[in-house]
Amino acid sequence: MTRPRTSRRAQLRIDEAELAAFRAGLRRRYTDEEILAELRAGARRLGRSPTMREFAQDPEAAVHPQTVIEHFGTWNAAKRAAGLFPRRFLTREELLEQLRGLGKELGRPPTARDLAARRRSLPSASLYAHTFGSLANALREAGFDVPLAQERLDRAIAQGALLARELGRLPKMADWADARRADPGMQSEWQVYRLLDVPRGAWTAFQYLVRERLREEGVDVGPDGTLGRAG
Repeated sequence: MTRPRTSRRAQLRIDEAELAAFRAGLRRRYTDEEILAELRAGARRLGRSPTMREFAQDPEAAVHPQTVIEHFGTWNAAKRAAGLFPRRFLTREELLEQLRGLGKELGRPPTARDLAARRRSLPSASLYAHTFGSLANALREAGFDVPLAQERLDRAIAQGALLARELGRLPKMADWADARRADPGMQSEWQVYRLLDVPRGAWTAFQYLVRERLREEGVDVGPDGTLGRAG
């Protein structure tokens, strides 16, 4: 009598939808910005842009190269987003050249949203803000004409993202007024309101822009404006 063949692999009963959700949850353990910060820190320790093998062997690295690839698609795409060329950092002039090239392609000054849409091939808006103080400063240094109102709006969006992290939700006008009392250097809520050229609901439009900035930074924002895991 022939015995039925048995597989050496365990017969697992796994719900594919639950498995996908579980994997997505693991990926959310690190935000994109946390991963980019790890790459930059690894490059500083090594003195050059790390290879996958070098990064995997770095005892101070908190993430695995495979986690990096799951977030950004490829190792090189992640390094570009971190401002790293193969084997080295992007210089200030190289960052500016990236902006000029994108501006030539678009026929206008690039925005943070333009950079976010090309995050797998271009540096992030947060890297420009980290290097130049703000994206508006980088654009101006790259030779673009940045209106003062646009610069004020960019600064307000950055402040709104910071305030949202403190509150755990998108800021309301009253929240902004409270924050300004603690920091008179901030624009007033009505100054921010008037920066938005929309027919109605300017503050909601501002909250939308803050939400988009937070998402670029790897923060989950729920439909009710509450924040999930922040980087």
